[in-house]
Amino acid sequence: MAEQIFMSRKGKEEMEERLKYLRTVKRQEIVERIAEARSHGDLSENAEYEAARNEQAANEGEILELENQIKNAVVLSENLDTSSVHIGSLVKVYDVDMEEETVYEITGTTEADAMQNKVSNESPVGAALLKGKVGDVVTVKAPECDYLLKILEITVPTK
Repeated sequence: MAEQIFMSRKGKEEMEERLKYLRTVKRQEIVERIAEARSHGDLSENAEYEAARNEQAANEGEILELENQIKNAVVLSENLDTSSVHIGSLVKVYDVDMEEETVYEITGTTEADAMQNKVSNESPVGAALLKGKVGDVVTVKAPECDYLLKILEITVPTK
């Protein structure tokens, strides 16, 4: 059985939109660039042709990856429970060592974005927080060192 990929309904819809764009618009743009580059003659020394072919390969690779993720997607139903941390929770934590508060959104792996504090349920922070309750102090097993986070608040994102 293929690995299940957990994601929100919004995350899956965004992934499907991206796939549609890559299959239609982007694929066609690349085909046109390849045709234009071919019209310039000798392909053995044609950097434009080589670049377009490389982009085509990257595009097809991303299409295959998205198709696989969508095929194996497990769309999580909206969970309004704030008694413990789950995928979809917003978790306000206090970093004991750094003496600062941070809010993390726990997501599936495909929606994680460190720049927006969206952490995967499989990441060290996400895995440590899962199933935690307000007041719990959890140990994050990071590659460089372990550190403690105290769960201050659990909420759910507003639409």
